[in-house]
Amino acid sequence: MITVKSIAAVLPSNKIQFVLEFNYLRVKTFNFFNMKLLVSIHIASILLLFLACQSDPTELSDNVKKVQFADLDERMVIRPYMENLRYWQYSGEPVLLLGATNNDNLFQSADMKEQLDLLSGIGGNFIRNTMSSRDEGDIWPFYKQADGLYDLEKWNDQYWKQFEELLKLTAERNIIVQIEVWDRFDFSQDHWQLNPFNPRNNINYSVSTGGMAEEYPHHPGGDLQPFFHSLEGMPRYKPELGKIRAYQEKFVEKMLSYSLNYGHVLYCINNETNTPVEWGQYWIDFIEEEAGTNLVYVTDMFDRFLEPQSCESCQEALTNPGEYAFVDASQLNWNNGQEHWDNLRWVMEQREKVSLRPVNSVKVYGKAGSPGSNGGVLRFCRDVLGGFAAVRFHRPTAGNGLNEAAIAAIKAVRKIETVEHFWNLEPQQGLLGSREPNEAYLTASDGETYVLLFPSGGAVELDLSQHAKPFYGRWISIATGEWGSEFEFQGGGSTQLTSPDSEGWFVVVSERDSFE
Repeated sequence: MITVKSIAAVLPSNKIQFVLEFNYLRVKTFNFFNMKLLVSIHIASILLLFLACQSDPTELSDNVKKVQFADLDERMVIRPYMENLRYWQYSGEPVLLLGATNNDNLFQSADMKEQLDLLSGIGGNFIRNTMSSRDEGDIWPFYKQADGLYDLEKWNDQYWKQFEELLKLTAERNIIVQIEVWDRFDFSQDHWQLNPFNPRNNINYSVSTGGMAEEYPHHPGGDLQPFFHSLEGMPRYKPELGKIRAYQEKFVEKMLSYSLNYGHVLYCINNETNTPVEWGQYWIDFIEEEAGTNLVYVTDMFDRFLEPQSCESCQEALTNPGEYAFVDASQLNWNNGQEHWDNLRWVMEQREKVSLRPVNSVKVYGKAGSPGSNGGVLRFCRDVLGGFAAVRFHRPTAGNGLNEAAIAAIKAVRKIETVEHFWNLEPQQGLLGSREPNEAYLTASDGETYVLLFPSGGAVELDLSQHAKPFYGRWISIATGEWGSEFEFQGGGSTQLTSPDSEGWFVVVSERDSFE
């Protein structure tokens, strides 16, 4: 069988990094005499001819997929934006993904449609969907017998019906779904007591035949659960876990039998994992193999992105674009203030050195009483200015969810986009003078458009010394999402910009003479 890795083995790795799908050759970064090119080549017929010539017909038939997925319109597939690979493209157009929901597994929520309608109505287009079932009222994917035990050989049709409805509703609203396949919190402490994979809860294996205990009382950050070590060679592997992996694969295949019919889906293997990278890489390869002709983007999420410089797994994600088609650095959002900005910009700089890919932030932590100045809102705003391609408020109680503060922040960012899009801007802190730590942040197209964030008031100098022409500015309240006052001034020197008050504010400065 021809795979990405088998072809990569015969090419000079110091020159080409690429991802190969069955019907696409995507050269994600082509370094040749310091040139970086992106090439998309439709090669389905060529590969089919090659396989017909090189493979035994019986081998080819063994690889035919059992599920016939929908013939997707290529325009309606989420992918990196061709003109700026740091951002996403959907429906043939570049998009900044912004989101907020009150649940991480929205398909389990009775008000799923209402939340999606509200999100879409304020300009939101991005949600997280864990395949989790641990919250009160959630249902599990497997069939539950009358005696209360689960049969892992049978499905709970209602679970999958709800999942498919989420995919349908989000597709209708052009909302991108980032799926997380495994959430470690489902498999430890009290949640493990209800999980069908717990040997006490199913008819398919016991503690001795399944290789897992009935209790894992410690925080899952310790990576003590062998469920996540079901691959031979992993630290907690034992032969009995082969049975578990078979059920894991069956679950992922079932999930993909629905999701691969849609083009608005991104895939992330784990929620904030500390497990060795081999586990996530196995499932990345598994999903790509199952996808066949479908174009998919898959990554993993590492817990220690809050300290990215010392996180080996994070370094792996940043330096291995052949495995990680995009990066999720959500855990950065445990940082505050200037440290948060410095760490997120460090991540972006590492990305620049290797291969341009979108970096997502599907979980923005933090919630406080003041909607205009709480940490979650300001992390969200710094993420957007700092270059994240997708940013979403985390669910309550760890985040704002879809509350008034989140709604206002999303509206505020969309107002900026009526003047200029973020894929045309880049952070340029060097243009700011008289600035204290965490006082102001800037992304700009120098000489044309400048977007500043004032987290909690302040005054800074904006260097326009190279641009002696009129500029116009307007404030946007992060607390309300509404426009503030307008002003104009002459460039050619440094201009002081002073926040209207100590609440959070954006200000847009542009050579344009009107706003909205």
